[in-house]
Amino acid sequence: MKILITGAGGQLGHMLPQALRGHEAYALTHAQLDISQLSAVRTAIEHAEPDLVINAAAYNNVDGAESDPVAAYRGNALGPRNLAVVTAAYGIPLLHVSTDYVFSGTGKRPYHEFDRTNPQSVYGESKLAGEEAVRTLNPCHYIVRTAWLFHVVGKNFLRTMCTLAQQQSEVRVVDDQRGSPTFVPHLADAIVSLLTTRSYGIYHFAGQGEASWYELTCKLYQLLGIAISVCPIKTTEFPRPAKRPAYSVLTTIQDPHIVLPAWEVGVQQFTEEIQVISSS
Repeated sequence: MKILITGAGGQLGHMLPQALRGHEAYALTHAQLDISQLSAVRTAIEHAEPDLVINAAAYNNVDGAESDPVAAYRGNALGPRNLAVVTAAYGIPLLHVSTDYVFSGTGKRPYHEFDRTNPQSVYGESKLAGEEAVRTLNPCHYIVRTAWLFHVVGKNFLRTMCTLAQQQSEVRVVDDQRGSPTFVPHLADAIVSLLTTRSYGIYHFAGQGEASWYELTCKLYQLLGIAISVCPIKTTEFPRPAKRPAYSVLTTIQDPHIVLPAWEVGVQQFTEEIQVISSS
């Protein structure tokens, strides 16, 4: 199968070609394809002639979206809409990656695929708008919601914590936001498992279990053998422009029932890879 990947410069987009063993991957970065431009999307798809398109491109500046909603909607809603229009015209399935931020975060149990959405930030609203465009315009769609991505490449929370540990004797980390930390290679493998099923719909792919940012940091430092003081704080002590979901743990009740490894397994593999990179 020939697969066109957008957003190849991001964490997931970078990993997908490696995970797509046995398939032909045609990966494009934002510089190579701006999905907010309909004519560019049409040209790229006509040139690649893919059997399936994976949209890993997104505007991921959660706080920046509050001050620049137009940029957020161009990347997270207009872009997916353009991909849906063109793929539908050519009868090509589209897999679109979304987020836990489409939920309010006020729930008391993990969110499954059929729970009601209610985003609380511009970023979440723009991502939900992208989902709705894909669902409406291309019936052959997969929407994969995920959360709290981390990998040894790209910008993410765990890499930031590794850097801070080298610069500070103490870090202060929020402990009243809970979610599903997800190791990018695990997510990529799950997406590959879904691609050939033709079981279109919405799926939640995230690390099993749940953790706070504080617990995630403590686990990271424990595995790396880093002796540093980690101080738990409340969200109100670290104000940000965009509201974060207090509880956005994801679970799946979909069929096929594709389940990722526990988040702790992902952190373990992350630390092993980081140590290899550091020693080379």
